[in-house]
Amino acid sequence: MHVIHGHKHVLPEFRGSAVAIGNFDGVHRGHRALIAEAQARAGETGVLSSVMTFEPYPREFFQPGDVHFRLTPLTRKLAIFEGLGLDLAFVEPFNTELSGLSGQDFIERVIVAGLGASHVVIGYDFYFGHKRSGNPEMMLRAGEELGFGVTVMPPVAEAGEPFSSSAVRLYLAQGDVKSAAHALGEPWRVAGKVVGGAKRGTGMGYPTANLPMPKGTTLGHGIYAVRAYIDGTPHDAAAYLGTRPTFDDGMPVLEVFLFDFHGDLYGRAMEVEFVDFIRADRKFHSVEELVDQMDHDIAAVKIVLAKS
Repeated sequence: MHVIHGHKHVLPEFRGSAVAIGNFDGVHRGHRALIAEAQARAGETGVLSSVMTFEPYPREFFQPGDVHFRLTPLTRKLAIFEGLGLDLAFVEPFNTELSGLSGQDFIERVIVAGLGASHVVIGYDFYFGHKRSGNPEMMLRAGEELGFGVTVMPPVAEAGEPFSSSAVRLYLAQGDVKSAAHALGEPWRVAGKVVGGAKRGTGMGYPTANLPMPKGTTLGHGIYAVRAYIDGTPHDAAAYLGTRPTFDDGMPVLEVFLFDFHGDLYGRAMEVEFVDFIRADRKFHSVEELVDQMDHDIAAVKIVLAKS
């Protein structure tokens, strides 16, 4: 998959694609339906399939002082796009220039002049341009006038509930990583570099690799069954997120105990994939009581991972 940053210098061989446009935070099953439609249109006409996303997210641009929970940072999002088989990914810088374009200007300058798109796929709730002046109806009219196809996708829902990034964030806040994975189409992941810790886990027989959670992440505190990826290799593991109430009630850090890894992980990159929730965080009366519970937690995690 080719990644193109910005619309102003798109090479001739990358013009004319069928493009799905959106923020795609999480790349949930609703997003995947848009992408599949763009791929289907590309297959029908023999053009490249592509996606356009924005960096940073418009909300982050307009509210720089707020902390936002991003389900998928750009690197992870691009990896998902590639895994879905897209030919191209356009990463459009969301800046003052882009935010100042009217809806019509966005269509003419970005979609037509920039990408030369042959077909555009957007969601029913996609608004674009300065002060959200562009909408699906405008896109449909522009397609007829300027000569490109347009598909406006209806909500993708299950049991009457549309798949959405907001719903996924709510699942994660409740620790319901299985429902989040169902909505996303795959388990949710976080990534970062392993940092040093107090080494309490080592003293209790469960050495952990500590991973700071990305800013804004809201995940229910407790024990999880996870898979940790080191250099792309998965390792079954148990993870704890919480404030360590038995010890210090400090800042939450994700502590990951890998079952089959021996060696120093400090400073190394790691991705953690959340498979299931085991139990909520709680305070124990003694270290011995905590270790006994950890033994039970590890056994439960191994059973869950063996089935997944």
